[in-house]
Amino acid sequence: MTAYNAVRFKVKPGRDEEFVAAHRKANPNWSGFVKGALVKTGDRSYCFVGEWKDFGSIVAARSEMIGLLDSMRDLLEDLGHGLGLTDPVSGEAVVELTA
Repeated sequence: MTAYNAVRFKVKPGRDEEFVAAHRKANPNWSGFVKGALVKTGDRSYCFVGEWKDFGSIVAARSEMIGLLDSMRDLLEDLGHGLGLTDPVSGEAVVELTA
């Protein structure tokens, strides 16, 4: 069953271009990864959404995804409310919509 992960970020002031460039350079060669998008959701706010073949693929790629995140942690600002630098969620699709 198709699965998705989403991660919310807030970028430090003046670091947006570096953050976007880091995602453009990323090579998510992870087994089961279908596609992803970095979405600008507000001033210095972003969300990455990834589509995966199944939830097991997300689990198997977690350490590699953390490695990619480690390469850009210095660009991120704490989200507050005890969240830290990221707000990640993932799970299996229960409804998928198409045009």
